[in-house]
This record gives sequence, C-alpha cells and structure tokens, in this order.
Amino acid sequence: MQKLIGFFFLLLVSSINLLAHNNNDSAYNQNPAILETSTGKIFGTITLPNSYKKGKIVLVISGSGPTDRDGNNSMMKNNSLKQFAFALADSGIASLRFDKRGIAESSKAMTKESDIRFDDFVDDVKSWILYLKKDNRFTEIIVAGHSEGSLIGMIASLNNVNKYISISGPGNPANETLKTQLNSQPDAIKNVAFPMLDSLSKGMLVHNNNLLLASLFRPSVQPYLISWFKYNPQTEIKKLNIPILVIQGDKDIQVSVDDAKLLSLAKKSSQLEIIQNMNHVLKIIGDEKDENIKSYSNPSLPISSEFVSKVISFIKK
Repeated sequence: MQKLIGFFFLLLVSSINLLAHNNNDSAYNQNPAILETSTGKIFGTITLPNSYKKGKIVLVISGSGPTDRDGNNSMMKNNSLKQFAFALADSGIASLRFDKRGIAESSKAMTKESDIRFDDFVDDVKSWILYLKKDNRFTEIIVAGHSEGSLIGMIASLNNVNKYISISGPGNPANETLKTQLNSQPDAIKNVAFPMLDSLSKGMLVHNNNLLLASLFRPSVQPYLISWFKYNPQTEIKKLNIPILVIQGDKDIQVSVDDAKLLSLAKKSSQLEIIQNMNHVLKIIGDEKDENIKSYSNPSLPISSEFVSKVISFIKK
C-alpha cells in the first residue's frame, strides 16, 4: 500500500516518564534477516542483546500503509519500532522487525498493488514465525503487532507462538475504524465514504468520483480493503489460547482506549494496560494536538518507559 496510509490517511496529524535508551544503531547487535517468498525477498533485522546465546524473541509487526520496520515512512520519521527493538535488547530480549512486502527494502516483493491481499501479510508473518522456529537460539516466540499489525499478528499467532501482544490495535473491523476516523469530516465526505465502506465490507467494488477520497478508494486498493474488512479483531482474539497483552495509550488519536477495552472484553483472560499520555507512535506527549502530531516526525523523542516496562514484564513472566 504505497499510497494508502491506512490508519494514517486522515492524519492532520511535557515529556514525562520517558525512556532514556541509546539511539545509536552501532551500539546494538543487529543482523540482517531475509524471508524468501514466491514474489520476492522480504527483508528484516534481528536485534540481539549483547552476549546473547539463547532466549525469547519478539516478532514486531508494523502498522498499516507504507510503514517500515522502524515505524517510519517517507513522510514521517519517529523510529518508534526501532526504539522498541533497542529497549527490548537493553532488557536482554531479542527481536525481529521487518519491512512488509511492497514497503522499503521489501518493495520488490509486491508486483502490483491490485494483487495484494490482507492475507498475504498474515501468511508472511506465519513464514517469519517458521523462520524463527528453525533457529535454535530462540526458545519462545512472542508476536507484537502495532496498529494494523495487531490484527495481522493476531491471526498469524493461532497455534503458532507462545505469547501475543496487541499494541494500539483496533477493536472493530477496519471499515468501522475508518468510519470513526471520518466522523470529524464534513457530511459531504461522510455521505460519500460511508456507503462505499459498507459496500466494500460486503465484498462489492465501488466507483468513486470524489477527488478527496481518491487515494482511499482507488480501484487498485479496493480488493485489499475487501480482504481486510472481513476480519473482526474481537472474533480473532477469542481464538487465541496463549497469554495475551493488550496495551494502548490514552493520547492516541487513531486508535482509542475503547478499542483496547473491546479486545480485552472479547478475551477476558488477556491483560489490559492503558498507558497515560502515550500516543499512537508510543511517545509521551502533552495535551496539545499539535504536540501529538509533531511527535510522529520526532525520532529523538523516546518511547514511553512505562510502555516498555509493561511489555517486558509480560514477556518475562
């Protein structure tokens, strides 16, 4: 989805409790990982703690649109997922993060946008899980999916991994989440977009004449949207019989605390953590919306230490 920014498509988008970790790539043991697929190579990075021999590994899945393994895209750089990997390494935990097919270094693994389906991303994660299982250094596999990656990881984790973490994951099907994000738009936009979202959720292609919605509803991306909309996160999370952490920031302007509560209620055995003042890119921000938006393009702003602490505690249980 090179043009579709998914949950970012509507982004018009007092540092406290911050994690002060090293942002210097050279300070970490980072190794390339390559997944061979029928359409091309998918590239990733395995980050290992110093003197690592054996232990748990976290498979980190980035969010929707052209978001790379570090949590960045061509329009914004925040390094949130890279910082997450480094924070895990600082606590003795290995991780693998990767560029999804069609994105960044993995761009050649997607031939045409019209051919890609949501299930392709799920299958890729399943393949990464098998890749990690073949490496005898890794004793447990934990899947951590951010934003759209939450649902991808949720589906791929069934009968495959030891633990699952939903980070800023929507609690409703994607078409309903997009409607929620569109609610602040004028009626002229909503009156066009909502019926099209309804049609796509029923598996029917649509025709769009509204230039403001051209990116979201372009013909080449509609098959992907149909394949994505058919999944309900509340249904999928119920299928998992492993320890689950649902973690969400209360300053997230893309996915809400209510989403996290929906996931937690759907799987009552899950652990729910709400991080105060954390936004969608895992940064601690104040009350101003402008500060929230600026953090999306601030790679020097660290991710929340409370977030990291809660995740590490869950992994080490």
